[in-house]
Amino acid sequence: MPDRGGGPTGPRIRVGRPSRRVRTLLMTLGVLAVLGMAFTMFAGFWTDWLWYRSVNYSSVFTTTLWTKIGLFFVFGLLMALSVGFNIWLAHRLRPPLSAMSMEQQSLDRYRMGIAPYKKWLLLAITALVGLIAGASASSQWRTWLMWVNGVPFGEKDPQFHLDVGFYAFDLPWYRFLLGFGFAAAILSVIAAALTHYLYGGLRITSPGARATAAATGHLSVLIGIFVALKAVAYWLDRYGLAVKSSDFKATDNWTGLRYVDANAYLPAKTILFCIAVICALLFFATLWRRTWQLPVIGFGLMVLSAILIGGLYPAIVQKFQVQPNEQAKEAPYVEKNLKATRDAYGIDGTKVTEYPGTSKTEDKTKLRDDVDATASIRIMDPNIVSPTFQQLQQIRNYYAFPTNLDVDRYAKDGKDQDTVIGLREINLNGIPKRNWINDHFRYTHGYGVVAAEGTNADAQGRPDFTESDLPSKGDLGTYEQRVYYGEKTTMYSIVGGPQKEIDYSDDSGEKTYSYKADSGVSLSNPVNRAAYAVAFGEPQILYSGAIGEGSRILYNRTPKERVEAVAPWLTIDGDAYPAVVDGRIQWIVDAYTTTNGYPYSSRTTLGDTTADSLTATNDQRAVVAQQNQVNYIRNSVKATVDAYSGEVKLFQWDTKDPVLKTWMKAFPDTVKPKSEISKSLMDHLRYPQDLFKVQRELLTRYHVKDATTFLSGSEVWQVPDDPTNKSGSAVPPYYLSMKMPDQKAQAFSLTTTLTPNGRDNLSAFMAVDAEAGTSDYGKIRILKLPTNTTVNGPSQVQSQFNSEQNIAETIRLLRGGDSEVEYGNLLAVPLDGGLLYVEPVYVRGGGLKYPLLRKVLVSYGGTTAFEDTLGEALNKVFGAEGPTTQPPDEGEDEGGGTTPPPTSTNPTVQEALNDAQDAFEAGQEALKKNDWEAYGRAQEDLEDALKRAEDAQAQADKTGGSGGGGGGGTASPSSSPKPTSSPGGS
Repeated sequence: MPDRGGGPTGPRIRVGRPSRRVRTLLMTLGVLAVLGMAFTMFAGFWTDWLWYRSVNYSSVFTTTLWTKIGLFFVFGLLMALSVGFNIWLAHRLRPPLSAMSMEQQSLDRYRMGIAPYKKWLLLAITALVGLIAGASASSQWRTWLMWVNGVPFGEKDPQFHLDVGFYAFDLPWYRFLLGFGFAAAILSVIAAALTHYLYGGLRITSPGARATAAATGHLSVLIGIFVALKAVAYWLDRYGLAVKSSDFKATDNWTGLRYVDANAYLPAKTILFCIAVICALLFFATLWRRTWQLPVIGFGLMVLSAILIGGLYPAIVQKFQVQPNEQAKEAPYVEKNLKATRDAYGIDGTKVTEYPGTSKTEDKTKLRDDVDATASIRIMDPNIVSPTFQQLQQIRNYYAFPTNLDVDRYAKDGKDQDTVIGLREINLNGIPKRNWINDHFRYTHGYGVVAAEGTNADAQGRPDFTESDLPSKGDLGTYEQRVYYGEKTTMYSIVGGPQKEIDYSDDSGEKTYSYKADSGVSLSNPVNRAAYAVAFGEPQILYSGAIGEGSRILYNRTPKERVEAVAPWLTIDGDAYPAVVDGRIQWIVDAYTTTNGYPYSSRTTLGDTTADSLTATNDQRAVVAQQNQVNYIRNSVKATVDAYSGEVKLFQWDTKDPVLKTWMKAFPDTVKPKSEISKSLMDHLRYPQDLFKVQRELLTRYHVKDATTFLSGSEVWQVPDDPTNKSGSAVPPYYLSMKMPDQKAQAFSLTTTLTPNGRDNLSAFMAVDAEAGTSDYGKIRILKLPTNTTVNGPSQVQSQFNSEQNIAETIRLLRGGDSEVEYGNLLAVPLDGGLLYVEPVYVRGGGLKYPLLRKVLVSYGGTTAFEDTLGEALNKVFGAEGPTTQPPDEGEDEGGGTTPPPTSTNPTVQEALNDAQDAFEAGQEALKKNDWEAYGRAQEDLEDALKRAEDAQAQADKTGGSGGGGGGGTASPSSSPKPTSSPGGS
């Protein structure tokens, strides 16, 4: 045939099947792609299994895996069978198509098109819905395990008198089943309706009946099942009222029944349940009546009833019964909420004591000696001095300290003292030359503990180290110093093979080391190497010569990450801290069990409640929450992670917690009994910060016990913003060894201040005994200040510091040049009815870009002091020296005491004091010029002069020489300038 385009003719190109070579190539590529995808999936599974086996928690992996697989297949199969059966049944019930209408003729082409593929289409649809349903069900593994292993709480809710375990463990599972049933019913109705329509059982435009009798009966039964499930939902909603959150002006996240719930919603749900049951029976009756008239009427009545009874009636009750007399109506339900919330958060035993807020002792000099007995005031702020540790103890650039150090207790001279502690961890950014071998084979671990006294500093304002240098040495004795697992250790390392690691460096050069523990996963097996090469996206793992016999890969190396992995049912505290225990560095991690199903207990959002000025600047301090909203929490587990071997141990801490008991049934032999906690480990356990922050937030409202006060809101407190920085976030709680008024001796405590809602004055001081292993551990004490007097809160004290003219001038001088001033933790200590505030002030100045302690601010009873040392500041505030503000008339100081008259002075003492004054002035001049070297020499001269003055005065007192200086006046050595050699002393 001629070419109609008029162009030249030629051989016709034949389009046919690709050649055998092309087909083989495409098939090979397809097989390789499938195998690649399969091996990628296998690599993730296999590496997870190897890791859990390496930490001896393989049971956690297998229990979780088999639970997910079981739920996937059971519920996926149920959904697939439900939808598939109804499609099959609708097809089987199709009417004969003898009289074809125009509507059916237009559908006939679709029927003809799918006819050859009906079975495959049915399998595809059922497989798709089954996969989706199975994947959704597998995510409910926690809900299933809690339901099947749940143990009773032994407490009943006040409305339905059911055990709390029903709400915490059973109700969530029933709701999941109900949701699954609704999904299956809806999908079955849709699938059956489409099938009936396709095959003529349902007609839209054709004349005559819109549905065949078979289609009517089939769909009616399915809708009846849906309505029956709705009846079950109404019944469960009755119990759900006990754990329902709602907005209530008394508190956010109110949980539990209120008056309108008990007297309107509860009867409404019961009535709607009965209506839904009747409506479902009407739908089932269509199997015999073959008409939808009654079921449709019943369904309409059910919807109307839901609007009127379930919506309008409660609104009328709220408007006309509750609002005119809200306090009287709501009071019984508020009391239930108060009790449940206090029980659920462990604050039911809180002791609230009235506290005057002002001292009644007229002679404040008598209180000076009481300060040391009341508190070991920590002037080393662990959140400030990390750069100082870094500068003075980093030793090598490839080491680093965490942004926030930790506070612990260590014995010195037979007495426990607060200690600031940090680990020298590996810092890959400081490696001289970055490459794959250096990053993962040579620089693998940190080295040593660095610790300093919390209550002291040296003459230059630096930490007074009790453990330092490389290798570390000091008061902690002998211990394994290598740190393979730490807060900053986030990258994998391959150890133990032919490639040697850099251990540490000293004057003789680099020391090498090869890892000896059995931690990590062996890479001797080529399958393992291939799996990790795929999982980590690093092909060199597969063929690198640096990997050989004995090589092991370490990963998941942060303490919180490891504990979360082996106990995925726990919520992890944001602050893991190190301790030297029995010759090993152990990371101690606090973990919580939580639920949001405790009836009547108000909910809180963990992410918001635990946020403060530290988490705002360091996201590593954030809580690792399995569920963010909870209304029950317990510090049920204390976990340890060995910094060398990575070994994880979980210890049962709360032996009564039913949630922990439930998880211990689900994962047997993963949590060790409390009795296995050693004495040396117990000495370092403490009350966790995040739990305390949750409790203090709840106690801002729930410290009251009567409903009337709670509803009035007159006693609502708030957590003040941190006045020492500009983050605008809440002040963090502080660890401090101190004595509350009802205690006989100091105890390691966690403390915070509280202010009235919307105001800055102090409303309460809160402390919890943080000393694990003692009878008072966990006891919360609140000192409630009177509402008719004003006591300065943290921001007011900070403002008072900043507004003092002398202090402001000194701060301005300290900021001279390129220096920066940083305020440390503003500590509050109850003392003789008043509050003593102490705040260290640090300076980064000159060429030293790390903070040094330069001044200490102290405030008590309106008197403020700003001195070089804590001892000087306390002396000045308590009348050993005059106050910083203008002295009162007639010789009275601001504390009500009198200023002693000056006395005559021994000439030798006077000469030494003159020298001290000269040295002090020289130091101040050097400070203004940022000449730190001259400042250091002046401080040494000052210390020497004061020592000579003290020796001369002591000799004069012994021999009865002229003019004793003990009167505390201007002649006393205590009244002269003092060096910064002993900020923690008096």
